[in-house]
Amino acid sequence: MSIMTLIRHGQASFFASDYDQLSTLGEEQSRLLGRYWGSHGYRFDEVFTGPRLRQQKTAELIGESFRQAGGEWPSPVVLAGLDEYDLKGFMQHRAPALATRDSHFASLVEAYQHSTPQQDRLRSFQSMFEQLLLDWQSETRPMANVESWIEFRQRVERSIRQIQKAAPQSSRVAVVTSGGFIGTAVQSILASPDRSALELNWRVRNSALTEFVFTRDRLTLDSFNAVPHLPAPALWTFR
Repeated sequence: MSIMTLIRHGQASFFASDYDQLSTLGEEQSRLLGRYWGSHGYRFDEVFTGPRLRQQKTAELIGESFRQAGGEWPSPVVLAGLDEYDLKGFMQHRAPALATRDSHFASLVEAYQHSTPQQDRLRSFQSMFEQLLLDWQSETRPMANVESWIEFRQRVERSIRQIQKAAPQSSRVAVVTSGGFIGTAVQSILASPDRSALELNWRVRNSALTEFVFTRDRLTLDSFNAVPHLPAPALWTFR
């Protein structure tokens, strides 16, 4: 049996002008994971990362701490298929289209736009975004310039299979990606309803570990959303 560990990137710079950067806390989460793995004698045969800067930086910082603790961290291979869903496309294209035909969603957008304290802004964004992604999954009006839910799910499944088929026997593989990818991977493997992919997505902590055991022909969920490297709840974040 081999082990595939999906790692959500460390906390990104939410609400900053450039979201695709790790926050100071996100960098710490990543280093703590590398230190934890290194101090416990883990080994990795292959490392893959998505194309986003937050994903690649997470893999880089894990590797630095892992090596400092005495481990050998393979050079990460960037796979475009490990990317998150198209957040920018959702906000630029799907959100305005949905707001014109759904007054409830339009009110959620307005509440988000007028929110100011950080916690209120996070809550109002989450309320709006959940409705937006449910509409995306329903695919009543797929958009040519935004990846559809079906296309995204197929990409997730294809990327997992690609890693699964190519991995040497009895290997350990690390995969740095994002919450939407992880939630969809788990939903697909468990053959649960589509909506569960989003429910799982909302619960994936930054730098959390979701593990599968696998052979070339079989893939089984072993653990979900573990954070043994983050000893204090203050280090647990979802955005």
